[in-house]
Amino acid sequence: MKSKNWNEMKNMLDVELSEKLSELQDKIFRLRFRHSMAPVKNPLEIREIRKDIARTKTLITQRKKTKKESE
Repeated sequence: MKSKNWNEMKNMLDVELSEKLSELQDKIFRLRFRHSMAPVKNPLEIREIRKDIARTKTLITQRKKTKKESE
C-alpha cells in the first residue's frame, strides 16, 4: 500500500474501515485456499494483503485509543 492509500484510509469512517477489513480478510482467505490447491500466479499478493490488514487494524486501534483518551 502506498502512502496515498494510507492517507485515503485515514480519511475513511470507522464503518468503512471495518468493511474494508472484512473484505481484505475474505480476500486473503480465498487466496490462501486457492494457494493450497495450486500455486497462485503472484504469491506476493498474499503478503501485500496481509500487510493491508495489519495497517487497517492499526488504524482502527489508533482511533479507539484516541476516542478512549478524549472521554
